Amino acid sequence: MNTEQAKSYLKKYNDGTASDAERVIVESWQLSHALDDYDILDEELKQTDLAEVRANLVRLSQPAGFSRRPWPKMTITGKSKTIKLLRSNLIRKIAVAAIALLSISIGYYFIQKKELNQGNTIAKYEQILPGGNKAVLTLADGTTINLNNARKGRLKHSSGVNIVKTDEGKIVYNTNVTPAQEVTWNTLSIPAGGYYNVTLSDGTIVWLNAKSSLKYPTEFIGDSRVVELSGEGYFEVTHRKHQPFKVITEHQTIEVLGTHFNINAYKDEQSTTTTLLQGSIRVNALGIQKILIPNQQAKLNGGNMTITQCNTENVIDWVNNDFIFDNESLGSIMRKISRWYNVEVYYPKQLVDLQFSGFISRKMNIEEVLKIMELTQLVTFKIEGRRITVMQ
Repeated sequence: MNTEQAKSYLKKYNDGTASDAERVIVESWQLSHALDDYDILDEELKQTDLAEVRANLVRLSQPAGFSRRPWPKMTITGKSKTIKLLRSNLIRKIAVAAIALLSISIGYYFIQKKELNQGNTIAKYEQILPGGNKAVLTLADGTTINLNNARKGRLKHSSGVNIVKTDEGKIVYNTNVTPAQEVTWNTLSIPAGGYYNVTLSDGTIVWLNAKSSLKYPTEFIGDSRVVELSGEGYFEVTHRKHQPFKVITEHQTIEVLGTHFNINAYKDEQSTTTTLLQGSIRVNALGIQKILIPNQQAKLNGGNMTITQCNTENVIDWVNNDFIFDNESLGSIMRKISRWYNVEVYYPKQLVDLQFSGFISRKMNIEEVLKIMELTQLVTFKIEGRRITVMQ
């Protein structure tokens, strides 16, 4: 990249016209304090533009009501290449503002050494947007309601069951069912490129990720509360001392009284993971019972179950509309991208274990997400329609 191109990035940043990828480059450069190591710009221009960038970042870093906190240093690794990620209190703000932060503390290394878009094979195409509130509700009688198009307000009222779509686009059940009445079951199905939030009749709140479904009764009657999950769900279970809450997946049953936890039970993942944030849960699988305490994760893989400590914020990143990668394999990352953007992904087997760490908002369109990943110079992407090919 020549001097004029570098000046152009800085000008667009200060004018507010820079793309997300361009903002990452400028912010990484400023925050790493590494500019003096390179001779891209003359000294006077360095100091003038750097001062302007710092002033803008100070303004961005202290918005009203924003609570800042440091993020740990992470790395992007792949084969023999390791690139340190920046430790910065600005990361959360930048992500919340939908400014991608798979930010790398490289100063102007990549700008000096290679063109930003060298090897970039992302072609012009119809924009692929991120997912959103999309779901289909199937009632006990087989009636289906497309919640994308359903009006806000009461969706269904029968036999003491009132189903409401709130102003925020959530589904809430208000029921008055007696023990003598027959309990009916509904299923909430989330397509690729979607997610949804439902409040069950007991007040339990469930977030469902893309390509997931939850089957549940319209009212919980009896000595337990039982639901069935496929895919990924985050649960905030209302406490009921004498009526435990059970989540059944293909390979395990989770039992709780009242707590917060996440279950990832996608069929295309190698393992089923259950992560506890608050309270306690009992994991039943393979004839084994394990009790989890907060910040523990049970991983069920084949015939084995392991319990480990984990960073719960990384696990529920999707609930906050973020991607957080912490030494995560390319295969796992691309499966998440495939579900969220409803695209097909292809990559060579030799790249599947390539590891990345970083932070990107799920609110970005797919082109910007892939451009940020390409900044590592570990992979490139080709987009054809809704098909993504990963290359090295």
